[in-house]
Amino acid sequence: MWKKIRMSILLIILVWAAVTTWQDYHPNWQRPIFVLLHPINADGDAKTAAYLQQLSMQEYLELAPYLQAMSKRYRAPIQVYFQLGRELQQAPPVLPQQGAWLSYMLWSLKFRFYAWRQHQSSDGSPSVTLYLNYQQGHAGQPLPHSTALQKGRIGVVHLFATTRQREQNQIMILHELLHAFGASDKYDLLTGEPIYPHGYAAPEQRPLYPQQKAELMAVRIPASTHSSKMAQNLKSTVIQMRTAQELGWIAD
Repeated sequence: MWKKIRMSILLIILVWAAVTTWQDYHPNWQRPIFVLLHPINADGDAKTAAYLQQLSMQEYLELAPYLQAMSKRYRAPIQVYFQLGRELQQAPPVLPQQGAWLSYMLWSLKFRFYAWRQHQSSDGSPSVTLYLNYQQGHAGQPLPHSTALQKGRIGVVHLFATTRQREQNQIMILHELLHAFGASDKYDLLTGEPIYPHGYAAPEQRPLYPQQKAELMAVRIPASTHSSKMAQNLKSTVIQMRTAQELGWIAD
């Protein structure tokens, strides 16, 4: 009798895990998407603390209209709602800069455990949770690498805590958000240059260079075969067909 009960419980757990995994990899764009944004003072700087104190949803108003406009190119416009959550005192675990696949797997487990511990009932049930690591940064040095997990739909985004970087911060937030829904990077991981054709906003353009916009999952605007510049705002980016296919906005 007890053996049957244990087997039934195990079967329920396995079915629940299978359904959850399937949902992570097959988003339902017919339903509204809710994105929770948790700001974090990642460097402990007083300037960063002051910046976070004045944060409001005004900082993120362009995000939902952009996604609605881009999705409308391929399907009925999606409905996305962003919510600014409470400031967190603990930062997510640090992503390994280099290392074996096992190191990354261990980090992903730690990250998901971190997300589970940070969640409160007042957060509701967001479709995606992004942890925004705000910091001052250093002149001439890039911020740490941002990343997002499709399984569990969580991500950590490293951002500059300065008003002048606000629009580029928006690009990075949406870039990582789309990772959480299955979109892949469209740039060379070694050079950072957009990959032709999927990393180009207008791969059919002739002459090909210079491009006028960036593919969002490449984030840079190609000026030549080996040079590009960072997109300055969402208006200078687009979501091209390959990314739309990965998101499930159109059939492969």
